[in-house]
Amino acid sequence: MKKNFKPGKSWTLFLDRDGVINKRPVNDYVKSVKQFEFIEGVTESLNMLSKLFGKIIIVTNQQGIGKKLMTENDLSDIHSYMCNAIENAGGKIDKIYHCPDLENTGSKMRKPETGMGLKAKQDFPEIDFRKSIMVGDTLSDMIFGKKLNMFNVLITNDIESFCNQKQKVWDLHFSNLREFTDWVLNQSNNK
Repeated sequence: MKKNFKPGKSWTLFLDRDGVINKRPVNDYVKSVKQFEFIEGVTESLNMLSKLFGKIIIVTNQQGIGKKLMTENDLSDIHSYMCNAIENAGGKIDKIYHCPDLENTGSKMRKPETGMGLKAKQDFPEIDFRKSIMVGDTLSDMIFGKKLNMFNVLITNDIESFCNQKQKVWDLHFSNLREFTDWVLNQSNNK
């Protein structure tokens, strides 16, 4: 863990979407608002996290667009619905970055590559990756965060399946965003 780990308004929270904010469909993509389902406790957590962090950014791979299973407009509708629900619960999302490219294209925007993070830094120059947390549910999320020198939080109910990796690329793990929220609020209250 980083020394003097005291998240606050000078910090940025990067979040993956599927598996962190909404339920991840098995072998499928969220292709419409009707298929989007918040994970329990997420909107309340984002309310609390919005009061702590200066910026909250979503970075999400969305190759369902590249596979022509959905359109950019479908994704825009999903994100409008999601952001409205988060705002209605008192939270905020400062910006959403997505990559529609297929996994095998070598896209620099697709996690685990750092393109979406670098674009966020370009749009918000005050972002300091050493004062940022990446929360995601896949190794590509964790590698993305590690490449940018972020503090990495893995969301999973099955940590054993990640433990056979040659290199541990996450700093902490929790079962869900609510558990992470409780932990980070405790850290900030112990300043």
